[in-house]
Amino acid sequence: MPDQKVIHSTFVIDRSFSKPAATVFAALSEPDKVRQWFTDPSTSETLEFSLRFAVGGTRRFVYRLGPTTPVAGMVIINDGHFQDIVPNERVVTATTMSSGDKRLEASLTTFELLPTDTGTDLICTVQGAFFEGLGPDPVALIKAGWNGLLNRLVDVVHQN
Repeated sequence: MPDQKVIHSTFVIDRSFSKPAATVFAALSEPDKVRQWFTDPSTSETLEFSLRFAVGGTRRFVYRLGPTTPVAGMVIINDGHFQDIVPNERVVTATTMSSGDKRLEASLTTFELLPTDTGTDLICTVQGAFFEGLGPDPVALIKAGWNGLLNRLVDVVHQN
């Protein structure tokens, strides 16, 4: 059987915050805060970052992977389009990730914010089509990336 050209997968990552939903939502929606957790100067060089947070708005992040990454020097283009936003409750983004003219991924990411007695739980669900070019286990690679992003999100939320 030939190698699979598209791998479809869904994964869910949870995080808990000792802050109210409005504080977590601010970190998902305010450009300066999003840039803090969405970019990682320890592993990549940010070439471009923009965010227009509104239904129909966009997020663009272009970066060059650093020397400690598996594909040092690769330039990644991450384009997101906001599909649904409910303040303090939900953000849904359709995203593509490319390198040059090669599409690596197309996905739908949903952030759900759930108030708790001690703060807010965040449920991040990623539903993706992952294409060749992401290595032998693209789902594990993308999931690890999201875990790193959400760990930085926790740091940003708790700085405020």
